Amino acid sequence: MNTQANATSEPYLKPQETAPAAISASQRLYWAVRRELWESSSIYIAPLAAAGVALFGFSLTLIHLPSRMRAASGLNAAKLRDTITQPYDAAAALLMGTFLLVAMFYSVETLQRERRDRSILFWKSLPVSDLTTVAAKASVPFVVLPLLSCAIAFVTQFVMLLVSSMVLATNGLSVATYWAQVSLFHASLLLLYHVMTVHVLGSAPIYGWLLLVSAWARRTAFLWAVLPPLAIGVLEKLLFNTAHFAAFIGQFFTGGTEGSYAPGTMPMDPDTHLTPFRFLGTPGLWIGLAVTAAFLAAAVRLRRYRDPI
Repeated sequence: MNTQANATSEPYLKPQETAPAAISASQRLYWAVRRELWESSSIYIAPLAAAGVALFGFSLTLIHLPSRMRAASGLNAAKLRDTITQPYDAAAALLMGTFLLVAMFYSVETLQRERRDRSILFWKSLPVSDLTTVAAKASVPFVVLPLLSCAIAFVTQFVMLLVSSMVLATNGLSVATYWAQVSLFHASLLLLYHVMTVHVLGSAPIYGWLLLVSAWARRTAFLWAVLPPLAIGVLEKLLFNTAHFAAFIGQFFTGGTEGSYAPGTMPMDPDTHLTPFRFLGTPGLWIGLAVTAAFLAAAVRLRRYRDPI
């Protein structure tokens, strides 16, 4: 009877232990990105605020929309399209500018800010490697912000299209003609292409440099990021009366040839001619990406040996 009791109680006295499931690197990166979204609410609040401003400004112009459409009915197709799409281009430009500002300010302060963190999830409190942390932070300006901004731009323009269609319909004007000129889906694809080529891949060294300075500087990271290039440009101008360095830095903001458009046009213009193969075949693009990879690798190494502030 004792033997039977021991056999019965043995599973409770010695429970079978199971090894915890290993967390893959992709899962760690996924949760690290989610933490960035949780801690840096400006990533999504700023584009949403810009969308709200665009919608508010557009709502103020709706009272004049029927009269403008009647006046534009006698114009040729190109001028009619420009008149109709101008508010949509303005909304997209506002969101693009917001994306650039948020991406740059986020990059220049994110690694420095975490060294000042004294919350429950303080600096290096989680079992996440330096590579995963820097990769998660770099994914915000390279992936999260551009895709989020383009998605918000599409939703904003779609709301503008619906509201303006209602206004035109109630005034007895043709909604089909209005929709034919907007081409919302095509314009959104052109905007996404412009953002990813010019403001992400073309500007990659800028984000890499800002993340590197953020990992190195103890304070005033923005000044450390801006002053060295500015000093080099000023010295070149004073000594040689040239501006080659300023032009070199400027191409990372403008996108070079891929960011050049005809005067008076926008990247969302339906007549825009895309050259992705020429863009991907540009040696300067791959040199810039290699420099970006070197900046990020240096940021990983700096984070490994830096102390909290």
